[in-house]
Amino acid sequence: MASKNYDESSFRVLKGLEPVRERPGMYTRTDSPAHIIQEVIDNAADEALGGFAKHIHVTLHMDGSTTVNDDGRGIPVGLHPEEQIPVIVLAYTRLHAGGKFDKKTGNSAYAFSGGLHGVGVAVTNALSTRVVVEVRREGKIWGIEFAAGGEVIGNLNELGTCGRQTGTRVRVWPDPKYFDSPKVSPAELERLLRSKAVLLPGVKVSLDLEQTDGSKVTKTWSYPGGLAQYINETAASDPVAPIYAAEKYADADHSDFAPGEGAAWAFGWYLDSTASESYVNLIPTVNGGTHESGLRAGIFEAVKSFIEHRALLPRGVKLQQEDVCGRMAFVLSARLLDPQFQGQVKEKLNSREAVKLVSSMVRDPFEIWLAQHVEAGKAIAELSIKQAMARQKNSQKVEKRKQSGVAVLPGKLTDCESTDIAENELFLVEGDSAGGSAKMARNKETQAILPLRGKVQNSWEIEAGRLFANNEIHDIAVALGIDPHVPDDTPDLVNLRYGKVVIMSDADVDGAHIQTLLLTLFYRHFPALIARGHIYIAQPPLYRVDVPASGKKRPARRLYALDEGELAAIKDRIEKEGIATDKIEVGRFKGLGEMNPEQLRETAMDPATRRVLPITTDPAARDMTLKLFNLLMGKGEASGRRAWMEEKGHLVEADL
Repeated sequence: MASKNYDESSFRVLKGLEPVRERPGMYTRTDSPAHIIQEVIDNAADEALGGFAKHIHVTLHMDGSTTVNDDGRGIPVGLHPEEQIPVIVLAYTRLHAGGKFDKKTGNSAYAFSGGLHGVGVAVTNALSTRVVVEVRREGKIWGIEFAAGGEVIGNLNELGTCGRQTGTRVRVWPDPKYFDSPKVSPAELERLLRSKAVLLPGVKVSLDLEQTDGSKVTKTWSYPGGLAQYINETAASDPVAPIYAAEKYADADHSDFAPGEGAAWAFGWYLDSTASESYVNLIPTVNGGTHESGLRAGIFEAVKSFIEHRALLPRGVKLQQEDVCGRMAFVLSARLLDPQFQGQVKEKLNSREAVKLVSSMVRDPFEIWLAQHVEAGKAIAELSIKQAMARQKNSQKVEKRKQSGVAVLPGKLTDCESTDIAENELFLVEGDSAGGSAKMARNKETQAILPLRGKVQNSWEIEAGRLFANNEIHDIAVALGIDPHVPDDTPDLVNLRYGKVVIMSDADVDGAHIQTLLLTLFYRHFPALIARGHIYIAQPPLYRVDVPASGKKRPARRLYALDEGELAAIKDRIEKEGIATDKIEVGRFKGLGEMNPEQLRETAMDPATRRVLPITTDPAARDMTLKLFNLLMGKGEASGRRAWMEEKGHLVEADL
């Protein structure tokens, strides 16, 4: 039972690396130590990406530890000018310290790196029983050791001389208590290292696997043929057209992007399924992100232009991006000056500017390539058109099943043109004003808009037979095309008209109330929609941040912050770029209706750049969920709600 005392002594301040050890899942994967080892490998790869290292050598030891060795410049060992602590100690013991923060010309250790979270090897150190670092730099060898929890053992010691050799060797013993599995999977490590070799032409990457008999199995990767060689090796069959591999980066005169930003890629079309991979500054983005969206957009526009120019599209067939890219496999390596990832594990890129960056870099070169390789272009076009015709034929079959006895759709529903349930989306929008902006911002092909006038009725204790007495609930149900049901039912959702239902309300108290009422409706009366992953909540930003141009290094740009925390992080990042915060303009959105269509499309509706949260349920916690819903939404629970608010009220951030 929680203590009733709530005073000054209730507060605990986590110092140094304590936050990582208290909540490791906020900083890294906890299924295995693979990601904390990857942080060390990424540092070595950053040296290679900058042109300072030619060899990365990793050893997986029998005792579960891992050594990463590179021939880069070596971590600086001198005192930090402000902190008066050796820089190597700062790197391994401070969460917000590193050589990747200062992006001003000439002051950054890395022009392009895997992110600015400022944790990296500090998290590795925090979650290890022991870390030993050896640095070869300026003719000397230096060594330092860290104990469990990241505590420094002794001082930074000079171990000897090394001539002209430079580099860093790090050996890490992960602490098993923080991970489900105590050892790194050799197969996962091999995949990671092979990808580094692919993305770093001219760099040799080696892995030693120690055996029980004392011997070693050594694997080495080097890809002189780059991305094209890699995708050829991983594909299960031959492509229908030659693989297109190229790269393009912004120069000093580029109007939209910083020098060096751009991408390298290789892609082809296959009849058999072939996996795709993407990276940002050598960091593998296994869940994709905005750079992949940009690649698909650029390729789609180029292929569409090729088809239209040669009049290859049959009458009545409408080409969509998935028709062109559905059978495409690719390897994409993007370079961004300041990438923003989803979470510290960096599995998905969120940077909105990456869509425009990659699409603009890919489209023109690929369009020229198609014009020079007409037979290859026709093969790609033929496959894309077949996909489009099959999709339209399938959707027509679905439409015939739905038309018999269908109810008249609500008059205020602005429907989409497509009948493909998998890609159709219904946005439930707060108010006619926001509905008007959403109609102009939407993709007419796949996105439908249903404005809600006022707040939906609290349906927690309403019987299913009385639901349709409320106009808003009636319109939602008719637009969806399915009937109310109970949790234990297994309803047939064949008449469902949209694959995604997105609740889009203002980022204020009223908006949160509307979200709660709609979630109550779906959880109580349409539970299969939540159970099967059809319900989402849009996360429109609260703030718009206009950042001025910074010489030729950075053009003017617009950023968005979800809340106060993100706004503070953006300001901090901009300051580190050398731009004074008084030079930026911050605007607060009062609601969705205040956003112009372009802003609403970019932040809440475009699948490439929006933020939406999928709503899921945990069957194991069903009783607890029902109890909480009953407490918050039940008419006879006023006294219980009051007691709950008195107990939890201090945790609320009031929007006044």
